[in-house]
Amino acid sequence: MKNPILLLLCSAALFAGCTSSGAFLSANQTIVNLNEGNYTIAAPGVSGESEAAYLLGLSYSNGFAATTLAIARVEGSGMLYAEALENLWANYESDHGPNTDRKLALTNVRYDTDILNLILYTKVKITVRADIVEFE
Repeated sequence: MKNPILLLLCSAALFAGCTSSGAFLSANQTIVNLNEGNYTIAAPGVSGESEAAYLLGLSYSNGFAATTLAIARVEGSGMLYAEALENLWANYESDHGPNTDRKLALTNVRYDTDILNLILYTKVKITVRADIVEFE
């Protein structure tokens, strides 16, 4: 290549990008029998959100996971699923008080993804919705 600066810029763009992919897919399972009546629904339909934006990228969702391939993140931390769950619990606590010393579990967990892809800009928004049950 005749121009070493162009080669350097192309190399930097190739190796300095960012990628984000994730989902709350757990390898362990806890089986809870909900037919004994030892629980109450503490809060139906609690939700939490998180979003991130990127330059020169592309985002897509394939069911459980949202994936982004981009040059630079300009908004958010990139920890979309963790932040959405933290936001869900914060929303629960703001409406129902602290959750310390309580036996709570998430049920009917649903993930929604809203993606905006433009040529120079992509934005991903994750929403987690769940019902919260409390065991006696």
